[in-house]
Amino acid sequence: MNWIILIIAGLFEVAFASCLGKAKTTTGTEMYYWYIGFFISLTISMLLLMKATETLPLGTAYAVWTGIGAVGTVLVGIFIFKEPAAFWRLFFLATLVGSIVGLKAVSH
Repeated sequence: MNWIILIIAGLFEVAFASCLGKAKTTTGTEMYYWYIGFFISLTISMLLLMKATETLPLGTAYAVWTGIGAVGTVLVGIFIFKEPAAFWRLFFLATLVGSIVGLKAVSH
């Protein structure tokens, strides 16, 4: 169950990073809504990470949480913010995913 909590925490990390990206492209009241979304997502992500680390090894949980956030944020950047999807960027993204899977596989 804590792995599921950790995955959800990672998705909220993607959400708070995405809110920052949207906030910098907007102005006025809309910008503040994105910052509010950032703080809400950040809080939920941290609380879920804290819950997951009650039973999962801290180093593994943090690495997986950060990896989910990094991979998700790159994908949001590519699909939402129209950032480039160059070969080397995707190659290293794939190695990051492989590392996350490897960490989960060797965790007890």
